[in-house]
Amino acid sequence: MKIQRRNKANPEFSLAAMTDVILLMLIFFMITSSAANQSAIDVNLPKAGAVEDNIPNPLTVSIKPDGSFFVDDNPVNKGELEKIIVDKLANQTNKSFTIRADENTLHKDVVFVMEVAEKHKFNIAIATVKDK
Repeated sequence: MKIQRRNKANPEFSLAAMTDVILLMLIFFMITSSAANQSAIDVNLPKAGAVEDNIPNPLTVSIKPDGSFFVDDNPVNKGELEKIIVDKLANQTNKSFTIRADENTLHKDVVFVMEVAEKHKFNIAIATVKDK
């Protein structure tokens, strides 16, 4: 006599749990990627009336009020700044960078970085905060 089991294992795979996991991972990575774009260099950005949406640039040059320069949060001497910017943007398709200058930074320091961009035909964006 052949005895059959009443509870057979169902070999089907439910995609509902997998979809939930993928959705949660997508949300996690979207939130962390927006937070990863923040710079660790503390500068008080100048205020602007009309601010358009941010276009992410592959490189950020920060200038503190004492005249110290930072490329992607790494301190850089003024003499080496141009070479480092050119090297970092050499194999980028979007040859642009963002200038994050403190509102009390000397104008000559900002102009120096802008001259580097002009010399090598790089596009620049100047970071500001929205005026309230």
